[in-house]
Amino acid sequence: MLDRVNLRLMSALFMTTVLAACSDQSSGPQSSLMTADSGKTESPAQMISCDNSDQNRQALFGDLHIHTSYSFDAAANSTGATPEDAHRYARGEEIPIFPINDKGVAVGRTKLDRPLDFLAVTDHGEFLGERALCRTAGSPVYDTKFCSGYRSNERQGMILLGTVITTETPTRIPEVCGEDGGLCRDYAQSPWQDIQATSNKANTPCEFTSFVAYEYTGTPGTSNYHRNVIFRTDSVPELPVSYIDAPIDSKLWAALDAVCDAENGCDYLTIPHNSNLANGRMAPYMQLEDTTAAKRAYAKSRLKREPIMEIFQHKGGSECINGLSSVFGAPDELCDIEAVRRMGEDKTYLTSDFSSTELVIVEASKVTVECPEGTIGTYGMLGAGCVHPTDFQRSALLVGLKEEQAIGLNPIKLGIIASTDTHSATSGGVKESAWVGAVSGEANPAQRLQPGLLTSGIDGNPGGLAGIWAAENTRDAIFDAMLRKEVFGTSGPRIRPRLFAGWGFDSNMCESSDMITQAYAGGVPMGADLIASDKRSKPIFLAYAAKDPDGQKLQELHLVKGWIDALGKMNTQVISIANEEAGADSLCKVYTDDSFDSAQSAYYYLRAVEPATPRWHTYDCAALDEDKRPAVCTDQSYPQTIREMAWTSPIWYQGLE
Repeated sequence: MLDRVNLRLMSALFMTTVLAACSDQSSGPQSSLMTADSGKTESPAQMISCDNSDQNRQALFGDLHIHTSYSFDAAANSTGATPEDAHRYARGEEIPIFPINDKGVAVGRTKLDRPLDFLAVTDHGEFLGERALCRTAGSPVYDTKFCSGYRSNERQGMILLGTVITTETPTRIPEVCGEDGGLCRDYAQSPWQDIQATSNKANTPCEFTSFVAYEYTGTPGTSNYHRNVIFRTDSVPELPVSYIDAPIDSKLWAALDAVCDAENGCDYLTIPHNSNLANGRMAPYMQLEDTTAAKRAYAKSRLKREPIMEIFQHKGGSECINGLSSVFGAPDELCDIEAVRRMGEDKTYLTSDFSSTELVIVEASKVTVECPEGTIGTYGMLGAGCVHPTDFQRSALLVGLKEEQAIGLNPIKLGIIASTDTHSATSGGVKESAWVGAVSGEANPAQRLQPGLLTSGIDGNPGGLAGIWAAENTRDAIFDAMLRKEVFGTSGPRIRPRLFAGWGFDSNMCESSDMITQAYAGGVPMGADLIASDKRSKPIFLAYAAKDPDGQKLQELHLVKGWIDALGKMNTQVISIANEEAGADSLCKVYTDDSFDSAQSAYYYLRAVEPATPRWHTYDCAALDEDKRPAVCTDQSYPQTIREMAWTSPIWYQGLE
């Protein structure tokens, strides 16, 4: 059946749903910080300007990936939720949500359980002008066949625009934008200015931080290639640089560098989305000449502009996958939590039979396999296609270590955050027992419990949160924390994990009242490089995590290690360093890696894990009358429980030659 569906048409279906669902840095022990691009260092205390600032930094929680009605594919187009609504929701206010009444008005209401500390609204940068032209009565193309079709129903509108960004050579639609695309650029000005104005108005230094941002939405071959672009200040380009303008990561950074005026305070970073659906397209060096010089230039740009990645969101987890032949290590059962890809799994996904003029949904199957060496796959956003080591954070970091040995720079040196990718403006709405859905087709329990196109419905989840260790709640402090990768992600709860490494930590640090001060003074935090020492042969780690104040007690701490051995093979190990079966408010451990080999490059990150709790769909099942519950409520084809967790950014060690 799939043979009858060509790539472009399959990609069109993808857009109806997935988009509806969506410098060489090294440092020693860091009691000081390296500021972006300046080469100067400054201590945390020098950054302080807020009354509630903390020299040892505080944990801030937010969402750096959400969509509102300015996104052409968002459920927020039905509810009418705007960037202003997203900010109100993030601050703890109530906003409209499904259901929609017969007059097209959202009559439901939803409210976040606790306000967030920061937010970035990341509406798609690709179609701000096209959407405005087709929705603004009296526009030059409002009455065209294209715009009439676009407005006829939500799904058709997404198809018409979505096909543009599923190719590797995207172009604007002349019927809407004109031959040179100028009309769409003109009409993109107003929504982009509104997005900026809303963020700048909401930004309240020391209380709540809002970043001007957008999503760069490339989906070549129906694989994930999305990134969020976050700006440091209110100085931003005249328009977003989109996938249509720069259809590869290196061109994106070059184009942004050209229009982001550093002299006027413009600065930016990019964050790759969940890579679990990428089919290898998040690998470095795409469309580059195969030379060391080209690879080093790429690595320098990525190290400067892309410091972190998204490890978890409503489309599943991207930490790890079991069964990669190129990675040696014992299976990790936690890799399967909210996983949408499993090696060897006969994955059934939904697609369309385009032999009909109507949208006819059919099923297709594909066993998940590893991408042959040197190839990339397709249809990852449909749950299909091959899996590549760079599709998952743990193995991607190993690829980066190998590349560092080859070219002298690490092009995959990414810290960790999580987010929601909600398309309903419900920023940070991650509570399992109160999830209201993220995308179109998830408006009520009955819808959410059905298999969705792509990773939605029963295959989706509420998403996660970004955590930042910053001295204060300001744009500069949070942006700098992202640049230095002192960040973490959670699958939802507000767990506060910390990881430090050094060569001389005291074994009793966990009992010290100034534990964190000692750790900064004598070691490096998450996101940093541990520089080789002549004095000690084994690295010592301070691993700490505190529970969500309103959540479950913590049960385990895992130190995850990845390294390249003497034969050049990629290895991983999950080391349980603390376990409290009854649960604890906090867990702390000083751990020495006795298997450390100073000649081998390695990374380490911390994972803090809660005990099992009910998965979101069990609450939706309970909300339905027994005779209306679908089979998933009783057949246990989906796990009834989950293990919520948090992940720190890694600490890297470069092996000695």
